[in-house]
This record gives sequence, structure tokens and C-alpha cells, in this order.
Amino acid sequence: MSTINSTFFLKKPKSDKETLILFSSYFKFEEKKFVYSTGEKINPKSWDFKNRQPIAHGKNKSGEYSSIRRQLNRYTDKFGELQARSKIYGEEFTSQIVRIEFDKEFKKAKSGKNLFFKAYDKFMEDNQKQQKWSLNTIKRYNNIKGILEDFERDTGYKLSFKSITKRFHIEFTEYSMNVKKHATNTFRRNLGLFKTFMFYALDNGYTYQDDFRKFQKMKEAFTEKVALKAEDLANIMEHQFELPRLERARDVFVFACTTGMRFGELKLIGRHNVIDGSILLKEEKGVNKKPREIPLNNVSEMILRKYDYDLPLIANQKQNKYIKEVFEAAGYTQESERVIVKGKTVVREKMPLFERISTHTARRTFITMMKRQKVSDKLIASISGHKDLKTLNTYYQVDQEAKKEAVADVFDNIVQPLRKVN
Repeated sequence: MSTINSTFFLKKPKSDKETLILFSSYFKFEEKKFVYSTGEKINPKSWDFKNRQPIAHGKNKSGEYSSIRRQLNRYTDKFGELQARSKIYGEEFTSQIVRIEFDKEFKKAKSGKNLFFKAYDKFMEDNQKQQKWSLNTIKRYNNIKGILEDFERDTGYKLSFKSITKRFHIEFTEYSMNVKKHATNTFRRNLGLFKTFMFYALDNGYTYQDDFRKFQKMKEAFTEKVALKAEDLANIMEHQFELPRLERARDVFVFACTTGMRFGELKLIGRHNVIDGSILLKEEKGVNKKPREIPLNNVSEMILRKYDYDLPLIANQKQNKYIKEVFEAAGYTQESERVIVKGKTVVREKMPLFERISTHTARRTFITMMKRQKVSDKLIASISGHKDLKTLNTYYQVDQEAKKEAVADVFDNIVQPLRKVN
């Protein structure tokens, strides 16, 4: 690592009044000039422009020379200390590191977390300020931060930009799959989100190490999930629940099944946006998007009217708990097998069917039922709000009955011609 020099210059060198003294250094590798205000002021006539420091002798010497000189020395010394420390510990020496440490030293910035997590917080702050993220995206990145903090605490692997290497990828994969018990698709998604943060760090000068580019995501694993049929919806609609909370949870669930809406979108429904038999939904993800038109049907319209266009919504976690109770009360207690892929391992877990049903089952049910009726992917996506058809099709669950029908439709008609040949 070559030595990086620093200097000082005046903000307004031709002023006849006091002007700020600025600290400056050029980071060649970044192709970037770092400038930082010292907060000290001096009249240009008291400044040695050749040596870039206050005049030390003569009639133009500033009356505040000693205090100004002492403060400027603090900046020079701190810069040298940071550079030496980076060399000793093999860390990258970047302008962003200098800015953060200068803020801490000279502006009494809050300290406590290391640069890695400070950068992560800044990453989240910047994206939210730019209105790039939905509430669900914010939750996901908060979740990744929690996992990274757990990883550092549980494994003792100190997270810094220098430590995001192939070794980190190996250790983090092992921790996610074997300690956190994440399924392949969960880890795959989390690693993708983490790499998004690392690209931000690279673009914003927190690091110039890009080993993370080579982190390969595991191939997406198909996991069979539950999608309900029309008769299932009829069953729970006809069931008389003893507890009113279960009836309300059932109604909200069935409404989502028959509209394809995400649970988080249901709060946006009101009498104001139900027009001509459809919900005109303005999504939270962007003001530039055209409102999504979601047609109502007999069931969904009946449920809206039942609650005077104000669905009885509760927290997602509580709704997930109640909807399991709904299906248990309705008799969906038969044994079911949940299959999860973890790396190269297939994990099979036996459980009652009602345990596998959640708020997300509703959206999957809508898409599966529409696909089985031969509705086009493009039309379904226009209602569900999916941006690409690949994602849409991950929701489609092909059941045994659908397979039998498909095979029969293709091959049953050739039996008679074969008999005639014989």
C-alpha cells in the first residue's frame, strides 16, 4: 500500500475576510479527492499558500496561530494514524473510512458499531429516502442484518469489508443451512440481498474488494406447497365457527384466495377504490405505477359487503396462527408431508395439513385455480401484480388430480383406435 499524502487549503483564498481551512487528500485508487472542513477559519493574508499552512512569523501572523496550528496537527496526526492502522491490519484505506473516523473524532459522531454495520445502516437509510423499497423489502433487509449480527456473535467471525472473502461465503453458508436451518430457497434469496448491499458498498467507496461477485447462489429448489381447491374454500365457508375471531380470519383468507391479493395489500381496500365491480389498487411500491384492476366476484364482493368494505385485518403473524385454527376446526387434520431442500439434502417432515396453511397459501391458491381453468399467465399477472411470469409460475402447484386429468385428456382417445386395429 503506497502512502497517501494530505494537505490543507482555503475555501475562499481571495477573500478579504476569514475563510474556512479545508483538509484535503487524493485517493488515487478511487480517483477521488477527499475534502473535509476543519471548522477552523483564517484570513487569507495570514496563510502561507506555498507551504499550505498558517504563517508562523511576521506581521501577518494570525493572533490565533497557536490554536489553529494545534487543531490542524490533530487532523494530520489522525490521518496518519488511520493510514498506519490500515497497513498493520491489512485493511483497505478508503476516503469513506477517513470521513467516518474524522466525524467520530472531530464532530463527536456516535460510535459503537463497526464500519461494516454503519455502512449497512446507511445503505438502508439511502434506499428508504429514495423511496426504492416497499415495507416488505425493508423487513427483509432488517432480517438480513439480524442474521449477519447473529452470525458474527455465534461464530466469532468478525465482519468487516476485508473479511468478505471466499472463507466468509463458506462459513456463512454453513451457518445459514445448519444453524439457522434455512431452506435452499431462503438462503438463496438472503445471499442475493446481501450481494445487493455489497454492490452498494463498492459503489459508495466503503470497499474496493469485490470477492463477493464470485459468490454463487445455489440453484433454486422446487418445494411443493399447499394450494387449495374450490371445494376447500366451499368447506370452510360453510363451516360454522364457535369463535368470531376464526370466522373473521376465515373471511379475510377466502377474500385473498378469490382476489389473489397479498396480505399486506388488503389494508388498502375501502369503499373509495371499489369501482364498477373492481378494486383499483394503487400499489405502495411506486407512485408511477398504473393502478391495478382486481375484479370482484360473488364471494369477494359478499365478504366486502359483510364488513362494510372494511376488512377485519389483524397482524400477519396472528392471522397465520388463526388460519391454522380455522382449517383444524374444519377437519383438515390429515397427515401431510412437507418436503424442504437444504443444499443437496431433501428433508421430509410429517405434519397435519392445517399446519402447512398460511396467509401466503391464499395467493398461491388463486394462481393455481386460475391456471387450472386455462387462464393465461399474462391475464393472471395483471390481476396478481407479478412483474415476470417466471415468478408467477413458482406459485402454481400441480396436484395429483390435475396430472391424472391431463394424461387422460391426451391418451384416453387413442384406446378405441387401437382396439379397432386388433
